[in-house]
Amino acid sequence: MSTFTLKNNALFAENVALTDIANRFATPCYVYSKSALIQAFESFSAGFKDSNHLVCFAVKSNPNLAILNLFAHLGAGFDIVSGGELARVLAAGGDPKKIVFSGVGKTAAEMQAALNAGIFCFNVESRSELIRLNTVAGAMGKVAPVSLRVNPNVDAKTHPYISTGLKNNKFGVAYDDALNIYLEAAKMPHIAIHGVDCHIGSQITELSPFLDAFDRVLALVDALEQQGIHIQHIDAGGGIGICYSDETPPQFGAYAAAMQEKLGQRKVKLVFEPGRALVGNAGVLLTKVEYLKPTESKNFAIVDAAMNDLMRPALYDAYHEIQAVTPRDTPAISYEIVGPVCESGDFLGHDRTLALEEGDLLAIMSAGAYGMSMASNYNSRPRAAEVMVDDETCHLIRARETVADLFALEHTLPKA
Repeated sequence: MSTFTLKNNALFAENVALTDIANRFATPCYVYSKSALIQAFESFSAGFKDSNHLVCFAVKSNPNLAILNLFAHLGAGFDIVSGGELARVLAAGGDPKKIVFSGVGKTAAEMQAALNAGIFCFNVESRSELIRLNTVAGAMGKVAPVSLRVNPNVDAKTHPYISTGLKNNKFGVAYDDALNIYLEAAKMPHIAIHGVDCHIGSQITELSPFLDAFDRVLALVDALEQQGIHIQHIDAGGGIGICYSDETPPQFGAYAAAMQEKLGQRKVKLVFEPGRALVGNAGVLLTKVEYLKPTESKNFAIVDAAMNDLMRPALYDAYHEIQAVTPRDTPAISYEIVGPVCESGDFLGHDRTLALEEGDLLAIMSAGAYGMSMASNYNSRPRAAEVMVDDETCHLIRARETVADLFALEHTLPKA
């Protein structure tokens, strides 16, 4: 069964009409398919079923507790980048022994929390971080398991804002410096070298960048072995893209086969950090047309969702397919799909050919990743509700914020 399909001229999420969801939970609203989430995780994992591996969901792509809990029940680990994400994973029932901690700016407090939780590994991104982690672990009487995130200087051929593997990016340590930093780490009393990590970017739609980066990582693993440093696992990162429009990203099975062929007979665990690939196409943003505004140059469809709900179009000029929830059998025209936020950059789609009337519902497709996770309260707009569909049942997994929620933590100055 396709996740979001037209039945009787109405768009459904699994076996629930999106019109019913809008009537029950209002708009804007994020809607996720449980079956799509399960299918994506199981499909990704299937290619590695005969190897020692760990799939760590990238929490930053969608940190909702219900989604994290679902993946935890499926056996997933988690890739985190903050202390807040660590707390979320633990609250969702995630296994701390399956958590990898990435990110360039880990604080001492975050390191302490992760050490107390007993995480699987720290992905260390600088020599300074390594020194700090050794100090923090020492003060706690612990030994920190580490991988060094190595920057292979491989072009991921994706948007520059989500490319992370080039030498001018802030992430990781330079490939040419990695061996010496590993040798230094081997002498630190509160550091245990467990792995090598590499992540070159997101929304990658070709296989070759992954394989080029993996070649460089394997060469480093072999060089470390010659220095007496045995690597227990290789973290190959994430980054497999999804189809937003006409992209043709690598199939999970082809990716798995190619990576395992490169690995050969090396006895190491493979770790992966997929995010978008697991949740991107499992979610839509449901929104209502408030006004149709024809002008001399363009026709605007002003909807109740905005850039604060879905930042990707404004931030990356990203494309999301937009579908009418109940298509009309009337002439279609080209619309700019825009929100009510007071910015000219507040758009969700350019030049979309649709037959619309005020009050119609639209579904912004492929919104399961980096949608709600990047949402803000700009213009004092409450964030959307989130709903999980399980066959014929809807579950509210995050209540809509109220305006009062937005200033609940604020205080006025005392009167003079």
